[in-house]
Order: sequence, then structure tokens, then C-alpha cells
Amino acid sequence: MAIQPHLRVDEDDVHDVALLPGDPGRVERIAAQCDTVEELAHNREYYLVNAEYDGVPLTVCSTGVGSPSAAIALEELAAVGVETVIRPGTTGALQSDIEIGDMVVATGAAKEEGTTKRYERVEYPAAPDYDVLRALVDAAEANDEAVHVGPIVTDDAFYAETDEYVADWEDAGLLAVEMEAAALFTLARRKGLRAGAICTVDGNLVEGTQKGSGDVSADELPPKARNNVERMIELALDAAATLG
Repeated sequence: MAIQPHLRVDEDDVHDVALLPGDPGRVERIAAQCDTVEELAHNREYYLVNAEYDGVPLTVCSTGVGSPSAAIALEELAAVGVETVIRPGTTGALQSDIEIGDMVVATGAAKEEGTTKRYERVEYPAAPDYDVLRALVDAAEANDEAVHVGPIVTDDAFYAETDEYVADWEDAGLLAVEMEAAALFTLARRKGLRAGAICTVDGNLVEGTQKGSGDVSADELPPKARNNVERMIELALDAAATLG
């Protein structure tokens, strides 16, 4: 099999289970909680390492921002043998009782993005695999972590999330908005892979605290979310170890 054009990996390079953060910098934060880390490739927004956590080998691959680049990552990982993916990411809350620093485990993702429309009709659901969903919730319970569990929305247009959109999403009972989960869930289902997502809340759009507002110093995340990223990573790794 030829080297994948964007990820720059081949069939024997990766493991069955992969964590897919958006931010390439978060790959290093995940690797810091693992053992025997080996860098595989770094091309464009895609940074890949192999590591071992709790005796289970896994691959970590950043996807960049948005569904188009996430879809490329999943297509190429599927082509080289990855079978299970977990997205540990960040998200903006859409309900007033969800605070910055909370965590959300997605039970589904509304398709407010354009990528999945090229694969299938919008009526088809973007839902996680039950085993991955259960593993994430179980990991939270085992670590005495409270997580919000419910539907989210995946959106393409970060700077076009108007008050009207936010109000409609809130009224629909959607918990949070992010930019990759619907594409990952959709492609995983179509390719026979397992997928799930857990995200740290970095702002609350209903309360007017979108990511980047206020004093975030040199980091894009507010301190409460920044501090909780490590806990989210631990839950994602625990779930990955169970699934592996």
C-alpha cells in the first residue's frame, strides 16, 4: 500500500485505536501521559505519534480545525488499518448550566457542516459507536468525574455562529458546538469503524463567553478549560485502553 498523501504513514505504521485531537500541540500533551512514545510523521496540520498507555498500544493524530481536514485524517487512517477513534477536543457550551471546564460526551452530532453532505443525505444520523460512548462514560465514572452526556452540533463557521443560530441550538437541547465530530462519526459508520468524542468546554455561547473572549494570555483557552484538558485526556486514554 502506498504512503498516505497527507498523514505520510503506511499500513504497518499505526495501531488499531487512535486518539484524534484537533490541535497538533495537544498530541504532545497526550503523549506526555503515555509510555514509549515514537513520532511517526508531521505534515501540515497532521502530527502523528505512536505510544503505549496502560499496556495498550495506540496512535495519536491531530486533525486540524474543521470537518474537511478531520475527514481526510479519518479516510487515511481507515486506509492503513485504524479501527477505533476517539476525539478529545474543545467545545462551546449551548446550555446555561454547562460551565467552562466541564466535559461533554457526545451521543450524536447535528450536521451543520458541509463535509458529510458529500458522503450522504443530511437525514442520516451522525452518531458515535455505542461501545466507545460507553467506554468514555465508564471512564468518567471510574475517575469520579462528572460529564454532560447528550447531543451536540458540528458547525463549519466559527465566526458566523450568530445569536439566532445559538438560540435555535439551545432550544433544540443541544449541549455544545464544535467542528469535527459529525464528520468523524459519519465516516466511521460508513467505513465500519468505531468513533466517539469527549470535549472540554472552553466557552458558553449562551452566556456570551465564546473561546477567545476575555484574558486568555498566550493560550487560546481560558484557565478553567486549560486546566481541565489534562483530565479530559486521561478519560480519553482510559477509554482507549478499555477499547484496545
